[in-house]
Amino acid sequence: MELRDIEIFLTLAEELHFGRTAQRLHVTQARVSQAIKKQERGVGAALFDRTNRSVRLTSVGEQLRADLLPAYRGLREGMARARLAAEGKTGVLRVGMLPGNAHDLRPVWEAFRARNPQWGLKIRHNPFVNAFGPIRSGDVDVLVAWLPLEEPDLTVGPMIYTEHSVLLVAADHELAEEKSVSIEVFAGRGIMQGPEGPEYWGDAFTPFHTPSGRPIERHQPNIASLDDIFLHVANGEGIHNLGAHVARYNTRPDIVYLPIHDWSLRWALVWREETEMVRALADVVRDLGTATNLYT
Repeated sequence: MELRDIEIFLTLAEELHFGRTAQRLHVTQARVSQAIKKQERGVGAALFDRTNRSVRLTSVGEQLRADLLPAYRGLREGMARARLAAEGKTGVLRVGMLPGNAHDLRPVWEAFRARNPQWGLKIRHNPFVNAFGPIRSGDVDVLVAWLPLEEPDLTVGPMIYTEHSVLLVAADHELAEEKSVSIEVFAGRGIMQGPEGPEYWGDAFTPFHTPSGRPIERHQPNIASLDDIFLHVANGEGIHNLGAHVARYNTRPDIVYLPIHDWSLRWALVWREETEMVRALADVVRDLGTATNLYT
């Protein structure tokens, strides 16, 4: 099995979506499909169960992933250490981003690099599916995640920013002409079911009850990515809320973003192991005092 094919398999095992895998690896979906079919022929069994709605690892796929992942990580880490040595650096801090606004946080990244020229810094997309997987597996060192977070093995560090929440509706939706809305609009309408995760964490993003106590239902279709949300909202299949940064980075003719004046999100650094590099980034965030609303 070629190294690129291994990378395709492991990325698909993480994303569980052919389109996102292709986008992340900068290849075509056809290339992803060809690589997986080639691997399945070599193994003699299906590695993924595929339907029109989902992609899941088979038991054989799970075993192959468990066997390949440590070796693949070792190869990548070895190459990374060699590149760092060539650049005169002694380590690299990997930051996983659940939000898609790394550009707006560049003062933090620039300050970290200026204070610590001996270290590298890499900013990576962190998927919503199995959101804590990359930090628990050691693929990232720090995660930018919304609060509250109550995972016994994870430490919550300083808050990095806050933002108001926005409602996404189709351009022809009955609410599309409103200037802003209350979280109360979800009562009786509900939201689309998001990725599986702790209930308390989902409630912090979109509450299960409005401030007046009315229930907010979760309903199909299931969503596993931002693209899924855009597709279903634009088709009039539901409404959803996201952080205000999404409106800044994803202007669309088929979706209207409405500020939710009584709901906001708080984002913080989260880590599993407090290394010297992690402490240095936390110190930068505290010193800059960036925990303000970026999108007023």
